[in-house]
Amino acid sequence: MRGWPLGLAAWLLVVAVAQGAGVVAVWRFFVHSEHGQLLDYVAITGNSIGHDRVAGLVHDTLSTISVVSVAAATIVIGFIALARRRVALGVGAVLLIGGANATTQVFKTLIYRPHLGVDVDRVAAGNSLPSGHTTVAASVAVALVLVVPPSTRGPVALGGAVVSALVGVATLSAGWHRPSDAVAALLVVGAWAAAASLFILIAQRRHGGVRYGAANRYTTVFLALVSAGLLLGALFALWLTDGVITEAVDDLSRRRLFVAYAGGALGIAGTAGLVVAAVLATVHRVVPRWVPEPDGDGPDPQAESPLPLAEQVTVRLPREEPTTQVTAQG
Repeated sequence: MRGWPLGLAAWLLVVAVAQGAGVVAVWRFFVHSEHGQLLDYVAITGNSIGHDRVAGLVHDTLSTISVVSVAAATIVIGFIALARRRVALGVGAVLLIGGANATTQVFKTLIYRPHLGVDVDRVAAGNSLPSGHTTVAASVAVALVLVVPPSTRGPVALGGAVVSALVGVATLSAGWHRPSDAVAALLVVGAWAAAASLFILIAQRRHGGVRYGAANRYTTVFLALVSAGLLLGALFALWLTDGVITEAVDDLSRRRLFVAYAGGALGIAGTAGLVVAAVLATVHRVVPRWVPEPDGDGPDPQAESPLPLAEQVTVRLPREEPTTQVTAQG
């Protein structure tokens, strides 16, 4: 039986709890406080600047997300896992997608958004946190990072972070969601990614020795640094917006509105990058390069020869001389 990696399991548990706590913090501040609602309101109002130029891209991005596309993506992800003979991995990936999207829909139904005199035009719409579209895109992207082979994991992670960020920002640009809705959705996905990784870790414990692949250190560090920079930019924009939230939105200049909108977009993109980077940092140990069959059989196709080079012997068979058949005539 595989030794229990206590350190990794504890880390995944901490990540899941931390991101779950992040969802609660975003919900309490941006939904239940006037201050948070005002910050979101200024940011989503700023989406009117340049909206006509990006309307086509926003529509095309959001129209690709549907129940059919989610089902198709889930089937493909499960097929990739099964093709690699990783049943636990396939179950964990499906658990991630299903759990994250179910959680988002439950939260959207249960969370009550009080009317605090902010954003009167959207009062009838009620609560919109977390964003369903962002949850779909991010959960599929992170699940794909889990199931693909190690050689393609880095590029897939970068692409997944970009797609998740693009969909989150698109919901803001379309006026469907506030920045906090997309950020909460990404944190929901991050929490479920850690929980699914913990499940995969437990399910594979019945195996014997495993072979770990190389960590995607450079890609992880690059993604984390870029995401941290984006979040710093978001905090700076949030600080600038905080200084003018007492003014009526109609009185704010286009520059002020754009700063608030850009800050929301940077916050969404930075959160998407950090969520994917957190998964990429541990996936090489959660999903080893090689796992033996449950009965212990099945050689590692990439395993090294058990004998040292000096002890390897090449056996040559004696060469047979060709025979000539003579036929007598007469």
